Amino acid sequence: MQSTLPPLRALQAFESFGRLGSVTAAAKELGVTPGAISQQIKILETQLKMPLILKDGRRASLAPTALSYHEVLSAGFGKLHQAQHLLSQHRADLDVQISGLPTLLLKWLNPRLHRFETSHGQASIRLEATHVEPDPQFLNHMFRLTYGTASEVFPHVRALFHDVCFPVCSPQFLEKNPAAADPATLSSVPWIDIDWGPAYASVPRLGDWLTTQGLPPPSTKPVSVHSLSGSALEAVAGGQGIALAQSSFASMDLKLGRLVRLSDHSIKMPEPYFICWAPVMLENETSRNFLNWILSEARDG
Repeated sequence: MQSTLPPLRALQAFESFGRLGSVTAAAKELGVTPGAISQQIKILETQLKMPLILKDGRRASLAPTALSYHEVLSAGFGKLHQAQHLLSQHRADLDVQISGLPTLLLKWLNPRLHRFETSHGQASIRLEATHVEPDPQFLNHMFRLTYGTASEVFPHVRALFHDVCFPVCSPQFLEKNPAAADPATLSSVPWIDIDWGPAYASVPRLGDWLTTQGLPPPSTKPVSVHSLSGSALEAVAGGQGIALAQSSFASMDLKLGRLVRLSDHSIKMPEPYFICWAPVMLENETSRNFLNWILSEARDG
């Protein structure tokens, strides 16, 4: 039976053009001429019997009717690239591969990894920091460290820990802003916000902590707003203001004296952090050791 799918080259040219926004950029990415890109897009338009590109003088853009088609197609190419990447990493003969939320890897896992090697010997470990949740079928090759309901799509899941939050600042900031030491005046000092986006609207922020204390919300706009908790904590350590920090992310900086805790009062995160995996992962002895070790670390944490 003859395939009804358009030619792969035509799909690839269209996907690249739609993502990059120009024929020239698509040609450069795919290593062909701009004329070849235009030709492949025309082939695709002919087969689909619909216009894909709108031209306004020398500018070209996706036709409104082609936007959803491009979105699905781009997601498909993204999975192809991810599959190729995972295969190349598998061939690299790494002992353990871990995909995780960036700050969770940076601030919680990284400072502990040396203890795994102390207990189980040297291992080749790859850490991939990303907010994008992998397709569950790719967990045949990696562990995933994530937060909350995002874990529910994966075949095997165990809770790591349920974090708590409290305000922190740098010692230098506290010296210059003594009002930060008193919860009653905390809402008046410069602050840094952490916003994970609408999907995580229930994650507490500084105003929520102040409310639980019966205190007014911050009286000024934040100095800066960060989508990464790690980025916000670096700004706090740099003396830019206070922030509501998660204990697991701030613990190392508190020990090193880069941050100071401003109150013994804390509020709980709505959901735990999780480690996720597929059964085939545990066929590898080093992976089994890593899973047992990280669960022990979280339990003793």
